[in-house]
Amino acid sequence: MNFRKGFLAVMLVELLGSRISLLPLMIKHDCQASSRIGAFTLQRSNDESNSILLRGEVIDAETGRLVASRVYIQGENDQWFFPKSEAATGSAVPYRKRSDRPNSVEMYTTLSSHPFAVSVPPGRYEITVERGKEYLPQSRQVTVDSKPVNLQFKLERWIKMEALGWYSGDTHVHRPLEELPNVMLAEDLNVTFPLLYWVTEAFTSPRTSQRSSSEVEPKLISVDAKHIIYPRNTEYEIFTVGQKSHTLGAFFALNHKTAFDMGVPPVRPIARRAHQEGGLIELDKHNWPWSMMLVPILKADLYELANNHMWRTEFAYREFGEKEPDYLKLERDKQGWTERGWIDYGFSNYYALLDCGFRLRPTAGTASGVHPVPLGFGRVYVHLPGGFSYEAWVRGLNQGRSFVTTGPMLFVRVDDQEPGHVFKQSQAGPQDYHVRGSAMSCQPLQRIEIIVNGEVVRKVKPENKPTKPNAYESPIEETFRIDSSSWIAVRCFEDRPDKRVRFAHTGPVYIDVAGKPLRPQRAEVEFLIKRVEDQIKRNAEVLPSPAMEEYREALAIYQEIAKTAR
Repeated sequence: MNFRKGFLAVMLVELLGSRISLLPLMIKHDCQASSRIGAFTLQRSNDESNSILLRGEVIDAETGRLVASRVYIQGENDQWFFPKSEAATGSAVPYRKRSDRPNSVEMYTTLSSHPFAVSVPPGRYEITVERGKEYLPQSRQVTVDSKPVNLQFKLERWIKMEALGWYSGDTHVHRPLEELPNVMLAEDLNVTFPLLYWVTEAFTSPRTSQRSSSEVEPKLISVDAKHIIYPRNTEYEIFTVGQKSHTLGAFFALNHKTAFDMGVPPVRPIARRAHQEGGLIELDKHNWPWSMMLVPILKADLYELANNHMWRTEFAYREFGEKEPDYLKLERDKQGWTERGWIDYGFSNYYALLDCGFRLRPTAGTASGVHPVPLGFGRVYVHLPGGFSYEAWVRGLNQGRSFVTTGPMLFVRVDDQEPGHVFKQSQAGPQDYHVRGSAMSCQPLQRIEIIVNGEVVRKVKPENKPTKPNAYESPIEETFRIDSSSWIAVRCFEDRPDKRVRFAHTGPVYIDVAGKPLRPQRAEVEFLIKRVEDQIKRNAEVLPSPAMEEYREALAIYQEIAKTAR
């Protein structure tokens, strides 16, 4: 009996009163369904005589075709089960990660576009199926009794970004290279940059680091025509100096051509070499001890606006790195930052750097492979109206023609120009700029905010007009009068029953007004100065003179910017 006939047979048996029962279908239309997660145990081997075969397939509801997906199977007593592909040419990659917090757990299998199967003991199960950001997830409760169970999941697509010219990427990846073809297709993620060179000790070459993979060629790996891996990327994440614990922080070199044989600090030689090779420098989390020194010294290109502490599961990093400056007034509770507080910290730090003239382009990274988070949970979409190629995608990312998201989609232009555009305003006097576009989501939006020079200057009430079942659109049309150099960006947030924070944020559009430069807020630049001053004191007896000179140079740059503060 083939799979489809078997599926129909099981459904018929159920209707006739079989002891195999499928409990009512429960589809969670929140774009990222959350399984019931608590304390957990991994699947253990079971007595074969007491195991029942559970088979399934995942199809695109519109096309009827099998699709790759991410599948969670959780049994009673919080056991997790990991299915295998039934096809000889298929693949299944289990993922087992958790944090110290009991509810921050990711236990799933990414499966190729083939039927899957797993043997389970009789009992009740919750099965959740997801596929990236553009499909609605499904969760279903199933009771397995004494006979095999066949299941079919029809995933509904709520948006098709490719049809709109947008292609996704994750720029902070720690999955093994051999897993990525499977996982990228299951997450429908177009571009990844696995950090196969990774060093955690100061002054050490990534080529000799125990964390680095074997040598890889700087050649594209095509999963297919629109899913591409670029394998030569390096992370410097320094936790020890001179074999003693002393955290500096992390940054990435992406898309470079040669394997770096230099350690850090100092950091400038790495950035210079990466840029000469067409590479990009990405600032990892904003509040590592050395992060604010890195921005002016590395001439950093990318800022992780959606970073690897933003998870599908419960937010875990209540305290991390350097504390926020007092002027931010972030949301906290007894445990530390709330999820909203952490996200606002990243936003505000980004705005301070933009206000100081550092035109960092936004990106998104998950560190999937290290953290309990699926690949591409936070992702950056780049607009490629001429069609996809890796080279065009990297160029668009570097131009800032993008938005980042953990849920909704955000399409905005200013005077019909995309994010990343620089207007050169030569005439005197104020000029009007028109912000137009829309936000789309599979949850109603709570709010849309327009940011000018780091401040929320306009709040737009989302219209949340249904465009199809479980898809909503909110138009954006606002006008601003600009009389000095400025930047404009837009962000939006979902209104979720579970109160989790899911957002999208565009890259900025810049307006250069002759004779009227952008001026940072005094609190912003004073924070940057103090952060570097504190690190100069902390590192004075630890780092060598060339490294300390970079800190002093960064301090001088911020002090010069402070002369223009408002």
